[in-house]
Amino acid sequence: MLETQHLQVLAAQAVALQNKAPFVFCDTAPLLTAVYSDFVFGDRSLYARARVLHASYGLTLLMAPDIEWVADGLQRDGAHVRAPVSLLILSQLQAMAAPFSTISGQGEERLKSALQALI
Repeated sequence: MLETQHLQVLAAQAVALQNKAPFVFCDTAPLLTAVYSDFVFGDRSLYARARVLHASYGLTLLMAPDIEWVADGLQRDGAHVRAPVSLLILSQLQAMAAPFSTISGQGEERLKSALQALI
C-alpha cells in the first residue's frame, strides 16, 4: 500500500509540474497508513518506510479533531478513535521533525487556517 501511495504521489507531482500547479495534496499519506496499521493491528512494521516517504513532503496539514465526526460509510471506527489517532500522528511528525501545521476551527475559519499554513 505504501508503495502504491508513493507512485500515486509521484504521478500527481508530474501532472502538477506540467500544469504549473503550486501544490499537490495527499490524503492519505503513507505515514497515516502506518499509524492506522499500528493503531488497528498493533503492526509497527510500516513506520520505517512511511517515514522515508513522508520526508519528501514539504508540509503536513494536521487536521485537529475539533469538528463534528460524521460516518463516511466505509471504514471509520467512530468519534472515539479520533483523539488517540491524532495524538499518534502528532507524535510521529514530531519524532521525525517533519514540518506540519495544525489546522483547526469551523467552516471558513478552518479553511483560512489551512490557507495561512500554505503561505
